[in-house]
Amino acid sequence: MTQQQLMTDKPYSDGLPAQLVILKNKQGLRVTLMDIGATWLSCIVPVKGEEREVLLGVNSLADFESQTAYLGSTIGRYANRINGGKLKIGSESYQLDTNQNGNTLHGGSQGFDKRRWQIAEQTPTSVLFNLTSIDGDQGFPGTVTVGVRYSLTDNNRIEINYSGSTDRPTVLNLTNHAYFNLLGAESGNDCLSHRLTIASEAYLPTNKFGIPNAQLTDVAGSPFDFRAQTVLGDQLQWWNKSNPHDQKVGFDQSYLLSKDTDRDIEPSATVVSPDDLITLSVFTDKPALQLYTGIWLQGSPNRSGDHYGMSAGLALETQFLPDSPSHPEWLPGCILKPEDEYCSTTSYQFDY
Repeated sequence: MTQQQLMTDKPYSDGLPAQLVILKNKQGLRVTLMDIGATWLSCIVPVKGEEREVLLGVNSLADFESQTAYLGSTIGRYANRINGGKLKIGSESYQLDTNQNGNTLHGGSQGFDKRRWQIAEQTPTSVLFNLTSIDGDQGFPGTVTVGVRYSLTDNNRIEINYSGSTDRPTVLNLTNHAYFNLLGAESGNDCLSHRLTIASEAYLPTNKFGIPNAQLTDVAGSPFDFRAQTVLGDQLQWWNKSNPHDQKVGFDQSYLLSKDTDRDIEPSATVVSPDDLITLSVFTDKPALQLYTGIWLQGSPNRSGDHYGMSAGLALETQFLPDSPSHPEWLPGCILKPEDEYCSTTSYQFDY
């Protein structure tokens, strides 16, 4: 398999095919990436003599364009939600593009997930995608230049390095929206039997539209407590029993990550497959993590010509807290100034 291919079922909106980059390490782990959305399309893990696809994804550009679940894409300018699309930086106020229930979700209707990124550098084990977002893009101030570098190591770690700069004060909050199913993306199993740990003592309550409506809350004694390894479905059942008139179908919760752990050596989240064959550990320097169990995945195209169901995979989106521009008390801040550089790293370690 070559290191760069084309997805040729149809051209993108600019009339060109999508470009694919394939990274493979000495252990046989294989990652496929795409320039549209700087997207993580595939992650194949060799388990007991078989190749297991653990990342939800598609096989065609047509299916990628039709899905609305942000499958594996790089999210920006601002991951998660901004209330009412209202942004204030200093004395300046901006109205952003609103694309979900009157709020700005994942950068607006034409966020970074829908852009063609440029392949700036490429080796057999890494690739750098670059993108320029002009002043006023989706209502955001400043011309921003961003980079996303994917690297695959021989110890089965996918490292994502984010960088960015701006010519005017703006907000920047980049993440990847990969959905994982460690039993196999096309296995027909949902993610609720996976065992999850999150290094967090506090979660952020939100309203039904995902907008924060309270201050950070202790996870202790709640269904949102994943400090100890816990089966996702068990916590969901507990949540349902405590709210019998408001049945829950999944998690879409933001967690403030613990400041007491050494982020370089201790994972912020760990997922274990129900068959105990794969463990995924997430390392990040971002202050928060969004747990999302695919509440709205129903109907998204899969690789087999059918569709994913609800909870087909879980996303662990490392980021700033949602609506942080409206809450300067949630430090560190998400404001990027011309004299600063945006630098952040998230890594996904597979052990099998």
